[in-house]
Parts: sequence; structure tokens; C-alpha cells
Amino acid sequence: MSRRAPETQMLRIEDRELPVDVRTHPTARRMTLRVDRASGRLRLTLPPGVGVAEGLQFAERHRGWVRARLAELPDQVPFADGARLPILGDEHEVRHRPEMRAGVWREAGVIHVSGAGEHLPRRLRDFLRKEARTEIAPRVRDLATRVGRPAGRITLRDTSSRWGSCTARGDLSFSWRLIFAPEAVLHYVVAHEVAHLVHLNHGPKFWALVDELIDDVAGPRRWLRRHGAELMRYG
Repeated sequence: MSRRAPETQMLRIEDRELPVDVRTHPTARRMTLRVDRASGRLRLTLPPGVGVAEGLQFAERHRGWVRARLAELPDQVPFADGARLPILGDEHEVRHRPEMRAGVWREAGVIHVSGAGEHLPRRLRDFLRKEARTEIAPRVRDLATRVGRPAGRITLRDTSSRWGSCTARGDLSFSWRLIFAPEAVLHYVVAHEVAHLVHLNHGPKFWALVDELIDDVAGPRRWLRRHGAELMRYG
């Protein structure tokens, strides 16, 4: 039996409608429920033969547990005037400049967003994705040259399950939300994926190559374990 793609249902917790990603797993022996710390979504896994309706009843019986887990998540920071965002670890304040028509620009700890207010979230998100690419792409090219392997296409996505990936063809993908992480953390993720151009695994030779590419591996890895979920709170 193959895995079924997850379907999204909704669960009401007091005054909130929460998305629940429901998946049937061929080897699951019981129903399990968890809160994804990165996205805040509920993940409900069902064993074969258990219907979605029964699974949602299971989730409803655990509303208290869900509330407690949600309370532990970091507060969300919407893209709006006055929001404070870390750019490579340095805090910046978002300022809406409706009277101007200069796009989005960053200076002296401030991100200025011009134009109509309803367009601010989209314009700010586009700007941050561009900033992430500006930081990531040159690092990929430099480190790929060092390992002697050409990098393929570089894409930026909004993933919650991984910060980067590398295909067998050498195409690299990164979460644009790395722009919110300290510079050393972003650089580590780039080095990690570039090392996969040589070793498409996590064996000893892979980690030895990562150690050659950057000075500190343990620090960024520890930071991502402790704070990675916080990168999802922005926007």
C-alpha cells in the first residue's frame, strides 16, 4: 500500500479555525497528532482503515493538548508598519512610506516600503526573497568553485520541513526565511547543500567536507535546532 497525499481539514479550537493535514500512513499502527512548530499546522496521521471523520474526532478529544502546544509557539509577526524583523541577525523596523514611489529599500536598520498599504505585505515579502537570493547565490557559486562541482539551478521556497536541499542533478533549493537567521547560520546551510554536490548523503566524508568549507558547524546546527521554528513566525 502506498502513502496517500495529505488532505487538509479544519479543526475549531475555541475561536480559531486550525488547518489539519490528514495523512494515512501504510505502517502506522495508531492515530497520532502533532503540532508542527515551524508552521503551527496540525499533523494527523492515520493507520490504514481509519477514516478521516474518526481521525478528526480523535483530534477534537485532544483539544486541550493542542491548545497547550499552540501556546508554546512563538508569537506571529505580521508584515505591517512597525514590525521588527531580523535581517541576518540585525533587527530592522518596517516603515510604511505611502507618500513615496520608490519600492522597498533598506538603510540604517529600517526597511522602507512605499506605495499603498494593502500592497505592503506582498512588496515586503518580495523584497526579503530578493535579499535572500542576493545573499545565497554568490555563496553557492563561491563554495561550488571550491569543491570543484558546478551548481545547477538555485530556487527559493517557503518550506517548513527543511532549510535547503540538493538534487542529484545539482539543483539547489533554499528557504528564503534564512534571511531572518544570523549570517553564520545562512552560510552554514549554503555550505551544507553545496557539500551535497560532492556527497549526496550525510556520511563521514560529507561532514568532513562541510568542516573544510566553514569554520563552525556545531554552532549554526545548534542554533537551528533551538531557534529554527522562530523563522516561520514572520509574515
